[in-house]
Amino acid sequence: MIQTTTPETVSVITSETANPAPLGLCSLGMTLLPFSLHTAGFFGLNAMVIAMGIFYGGLAQIIAGIIQGRRNNTFGLTAFTSYGFFWLSVAAILILPELGWAKAASNEAMTAFFAVWALFSFLLFIATLRLGVALQFTFALLTLFFILLAFADFTLKSNIRQFAGYTGLICGFASIYTGIADLLNDAYRKIVLRV
Repeated sequence: MIQTTTPETVSVITSETANPAPLGLCSLGMTLLPFSLHTAGFFGLNAMVIAMGIFYGGLAQIIAGIIQGRRNNTFGLTAFTSYGFFWLSVAAILILPELGWAKAASNEAMTAFFAVWALFSFLLFIATLRLGVALQFTFALLTLFFILLAFADFTLKSNIRQFAGYTGLICGFASIYTGIADLLNDAYRKIVLRV
């Protein structure tokens, strides 16, 4: 009796999802820039700042965060979705009183709002100590930015708000640098910019 066997064919299907970190970091930075220019006093609050907060800072970061979750990146999921919803919250804080759906937030309420985000950013900064230096710098500045915004609302001092705006500008550029570095390193498959 002759026994014939057929070799088993094993198919491995891999799904490689694109890295969403550049999108999340660039949307954070590019939304911080106009918000910080407004905060520093270069121009008043306008539709451009709110629209950036809703769409690029808000929705794009949430999308990036969800993709990070699918890639099993808890830090990226937590950071991007949280800051995405931060921007949507800021837009709602500004829009809801205009629609007559809620009272305007008091300075005390905004102090608490920014203080909570400062604490959250600091905790994320601690997590970045196991990640790259560029992320550490970005999250350290983000923490300082929120601390300054909280103090500005607490003290009602315009010079603190202006300094917060300048800090936000530096943080925005740091976030964009980190996102573009990640993008270029991925595109060229080598270290083009240090992160």
